[in-house]
Amino acid sequence: MKRITLFLAALISLNAFAGKWDEMNYGPYLSTSLEVPGAGIVNKGIAIRLDAGAGGVSKGGAFMLYDTDLMNCAVGWTGGFIDWRGIAFDGRHNAHASIIGAQVFTNPVGLGWRSPKGEWADAVRVKGLDKKPYGPLPRDWAHYKGLYVNGSRVVLSYTIGARGVFESPSLHGNDVFIRNLHVAPSPSQIVMQVARGEGGAMHLAGNKDVVFVKTKKDAVVCAAVLGGSGLWDLSDGKNLRLRIPAANKALKLQVIIWRGKRGEMDAFEKAIAAVNKAGAPPNLLALSSGGLAKWKQTVETKIQPGLATGPFATDTFQLPEKNPWKSWMRLGGFDFFKDNKRAAVCTWQGDVWIVSGLDQPKGKLTWRRVAAGMFQPLGLKIVDETIYVCCRDQITRLHDLNGDGEMDFYESFNNDHQVTEHFHEFAMDLQTDAAGNFYFAKAARHAKSGLVPHHGSIIKVSKDGSKSWRIANGFRAPNGVTVNGDGTFFASDQEGHWTPKNRINLVRKDGFYGYMGSYVPGRDPSKYDPPVVWIHNSVDRSPAQQLWVTSDKWGPLNGSLINLSYGTGRLFTVPYEMVDGIPQGGVARLPIAETPTGVMRGRFHPVDGQLYACGLFGWAGNKHLAGGFYRFRYTGKPLHVPVKYSVSKKGVRLTFSEPLDRETAADAESYAAEMCNYRRTAGYGSRDFLVSDPKKQGRDKLEITNAKLSADGRTVLLQIPKLQQCMTLRIQYNLKGAKGEPVKSEINCTVNVLK
Repeated sequence: MKRITLFLAALISLNAFAGKWDEMNYGPYLSTSLEVPGAGIVNKGIAIRLDAGAGGVSKGGAFMLYDTDLMNCAVGWTGGFIDWRGIAFDGRHNAHASIIGAQVFTNPVGLGWRSPKGEWADAVRVKGLDKKPYGPLPRDWAHYKGLYVNGSRVVLSYTIGARGVFESPSLHGNDVFIRNLHVAPSPSQIVMQVARGEGGAMHLAGNKDVVFVKTKKDAVVCAAVLGGSGLWDLSDGKNLRLRIPAANKALKLQVIIWRGKRGEMDAFEKAIAAVNKAGAPPNLLALSSGGLAKWKQTVETKIQPGLATGPFATDTFQLPEKNPWKSWMRLGGFDFFKDNKRAAVCTWQGDVWIVSGLDQPKGKLTWRRVAAGMFQPLGLKIVDETIYVCCRDQITRLHDLNGDGEMDFYESFNNDHQVTEHFHEFAMDLQTDAAGNFYFAKAARHAKSGLVPHHGSIIKVSKDGSKSWRIANGFRAPNGVTVNGDGTFFASDQEGHWTPKNRINLVRKDGFYGYMGSYVPGRDPSKYDPPVVWIHNSVDRSPAQQLWVTSDKWGPLNGSLINLSYGTGRLFTVPYEMVDGIPQGGVARLPIAETPTGVMRGRFHPVDGQLYACGLFGWAGNKHLAGGFYRFRYTGKPLHVPVKYSVSKKGVRLTFSEPLDRETAADAESYAAEMCNYRRTAGYGSRDFLVSDPKKQGRDKLEITNAKLSADGRTVLLQIPKLQQCMTLRIQYNLKGAKGEPVKSEINCTVNVLK
């Protein structure tokens, strides 16, 4: 009941922004999963607006939807856009968006092009545990390369076999749809799916270049081709398919599609004549060279300096919440350019903005929108001054082709992502290793079994984007990935089914981290890799990214591991040790004021050495401000936080960042300890259970019999005779620093090994 109440409160808070999702100008297209009623769910959809007018795709009246897994034009429709259901729109869980309006033509979820072997069977993609295919077609069959934006026009780029295709949809009148194609020369014919009906596909009498197929309600879908003759394949009576012949030069074709009553087909013939009379089809090559900037206007905000009254000051970078496009500024990732004055920032709603002025202690920030329409970006990395964005459908590499400061080509750098429509399978973070390979974390489905290998996994993508691998799995909702220099990684996970409490994991290749709702066919539930630390939700209800402190500007924390919290807007140290190859550690809160937005992504600035972090509110959490961007500055004042942790039968050793007062630190009465375990089941989360009596709820109180302080005053050895292996060991302390300042806090640890 408590979780339901918290979820409802979060949803009410989110709906305080009612309409934010559909008021936004996404640009001429939007990438998302969309259901086509009666035809299925397009998991990787690109909905493109075809009619002219302001407001971008969300305010349009005619659209085409492309499926980039199958390179299929799934539907053309008029009279409405989508119903805005879903986690990233109206906040709904267990929901996905559907198109609304009248479908003019439809291709049920399936192949957009015939296979190189001449087949129409979808038999080679990754098969999910539900026996359905997922992910993209093999690259030697069809490969989505990306899209170009030129004004209100969108040009898709893909290959069929070795044959390159440019395609740009358009509209004639109110309901005549056109697929404009530029097909590269090739010695091989390719065949395209155009429309599907109920049966009776045939040529129009007296015109072999016009075909139609019957549909429901005494209607027909008609299609015609300009730029070629005798190209229709009607061998399957339910489908209109177009043969694109071998050619020694590029072919420019226009496929025109209309729906109406059979007795009204003269209106379609008139439309064909009008399109033909209009002259040459659009020059898709010219449209792919960069267009005029749409978002030239910049937005100015300010840096709000934090008060340096404690060990840390938190500077707030005001977001451009009031902007001409009503962009919803929920930040999912960022990175710095080489000048160290600017950063690229992505939003969960699909934008990328560049913000200038970050190198100042205070003053003006300038924001410019440079990209839009992507599928829920939650990670961003800049490599050689080029922006890479981790989206749910792909890693997108952005290109400004004409140097006007705005992105013209959204390259599909890698689209191996195996996507279902489920709301929960976020693609989180984007990092690189020393060799240039990319990494991101892929969440599993909530309260449902994993279907595909990517569910609940850490994914590696090669430096050139040509291939990908699953590194490890067993994750429920890993909100970030940290790349270590030794081939290991850190990743958090969240309380839920099979995950009794939140976790921070030290990830090894082929490791399994406990969530049976990831892709785990045949796995024994009792065998899993233990975490570095189990985190009770009273400490951090939703850990996000871990990162190493790589700056001497952070004084005694340099070289330490820290944790960012989406759930609470807090930061923690994560001291840990390895015992016989098994990690164990703890989390201790840093003395930094909670931010009004949960923080998910952090990077240390190469010059000023301070921590910059961004975050959002989009699902359950304590902090409900839509988005935030912060700088955490270490002031040099004492921290008094644990930076090292080790445990053995001799006791628990805690090393603090600064020396402690000898009298209080060496007094066992200055400490209190308790331990508990959790039950890992198919149920959601767990109560606290006694280690001494696993059937009873509660925590075991532990007596600390002795406290010994090291000669340098920084390390305390606590003797705890009845300490056992446990999932949570909580140690509270009420001490003084070496100069008499109060040191009162706690560390929450895990004891995996006790030797």
